[in-house]
Amino acid sequence: MPTTEDRGAARVPVRRLTVLYDAECSLCAFLRDWLARQPQLVPLELVPAGSEEARRRFPGLDHRATLDEVTVVGDAGQVYRDSAAWVVTLWALREHRPLAHRLSTPAGVRLARGAVLAAAKWRGAQWNTGNKGDGQWSGGGRWGGAVYRRADGWTYDPALGWSYNPPGCGSGACPTR
Repeated sequence: MPTTEDRGAARVPVRRLTVLYDAECSLCAFLRDWLARQPQLVPLELVPAGSEEARRRFPGLDHRATLDEVTVVGDAGQVYRDSAAWVVTLWALREHRPLAHRLSTPAGVRLARGAVLAAAKWRGAQWNTGNKGDGQWSGGGRWGGAVYRRADGWTYDPALGWSYNPPGCGSGACPTR
């Protein structure tokens, strides 16, 4: 899928956002319902991630990845993932736009990332205790509670929680700053 820079979408106003959520996740369904009740400055469409509708509307997306991380798509083709997706979704809400502006600062981004990781940890615990959905984790198949590794360096271990090890630094050979 082309990036926003390829289309100049960074300069295009956002008039509508589509939030792709995991319909099999109770936390995601709760947040979907909460979002639907909020007064919106920018309309939000809530579409199950990986669904036929999502695949039809966004054929260039990695739909398997949208089940792993919250993804929001703007009407001009902008794609937001992880904490940026949460921030842009809050930005669309009348009562939460000021919070979105605070979370878009360098310190706020760290806070938003922590909230995303906390939600992912809770979600992971639900998968580990018998989620009956048919969601897919990056390793393929249902997640069985083993260590879950993402390509961007984040790792989830049910016993330890989330940790970050930048790609290429597995042997501890990363340069220090």
